[in-house]
Amino acid sequence: MAGQIFAYIGYKDGVPDDSALEMVAAVKKIDADAPVNAIVVGSGVDAVCNAVASYYQEVWKIDSDALAYPNAEMIRKALVNILPQDCILLVPNDTFGMDLSPGLSIKMDSPFVPDAVDFEGLDGDTLKIVRQEYGGAVSTHVNCDVSAGAVINVRAGSFQADESKAASGSVVDKSGETGDMAAGRRFLEVVEAEVGDVDITKEDVLVSIGRGIEDEDNIEIADDLAEAMGAVVSCSRPIVDAKWLEKSRQVGTSGQTVKPKVYMACGISGSFQHLGGLKGNPFVVAINKNTKAPIFQVADVGIEADILDFLPELTDAINEQ
Repeated sequence: MAGQIFAYIGYKDGVPDDSALEMVAAVKKIDADAPVNAIVVGSGVDAVCNAVASYYQEVWKIDSDALAYPNAEMIRKALVNILPQDCILLVPNDTFGMDLSPGLSIKMDSPFVPDAVDFEGLDGDTLKIVRQEYGGAVSTHVNCDVSAGAVINVRAGSFQADESKAASGSVVDKSGETGDMAAGRRFLEVVEAEVGDVDITKEDVLVSIGRGIEDEDNIEIADDLAEAMGAVVSCSRPIVDAKWLEKSRQVGTSGQTVKPKVYMACGISGSFQHLGGLKGNPFVVAINKNTKAPIFQVADVGIEADILDFLPELTDAINEQ
């Protein structure tokens, strides 16, 4: 059987990411009876550890001034020294996780599986993992030998956040066991993205458009709907690449991370890069003429329609109320 299971906890400004609660559910999908353990790394992370301990049985803390900014090279060295050799480590599949995990799996001499969206449980030393290929059009079932442990990146939003606060766990300080964390690269500075005409990260309702809008002139129909709903227009990356909307309106791993109450995905396929920018538990309405679009897998309401026809009709219906 596999060894201990750990979740690497991401956080910002002392607040754990939504993925911290999703990881609890992910661990239970791997082994329902396994203890749920966490690792928090950084500088001055006591508040994060205490918050996470409500959900995890044990929280391992690595606290160092040198880790005020997450340096994957340094953190790999620390984790190799403190993690059990046969453990399974779950890491968020974000930009930092993709930097950290491949090299860590090599140093731990264990398998690496990126972008997992589901687990089908353990069968002896074999963990059955589900991934998605071709923008979600195909599901891949991977049999991973975890007898020597594994490092697995988990896609954000793939698991329903567990908010039960049932653990009342303890915090274990592992800071003195990390060994030498000298690194060849060093942090210089954070360059904040330019603020646009609106801040989509603070909006409760977003009307988000993708390739299905087809032409820049058609953005007007999304603007009309957003005005009728008291919402703001956001977009996926192709709209920004085409220079139809500014970068500040892009939702996704290479754009903004948003936490609206309602998210209308209009003509958006729903790649994991786009969904990676959608946090919290928004009510997702997907409108797409492609019934196989991955966005329908995460939508609360799915509507098969051409947005060029549907959005004006919806706007008229709202304005008539």
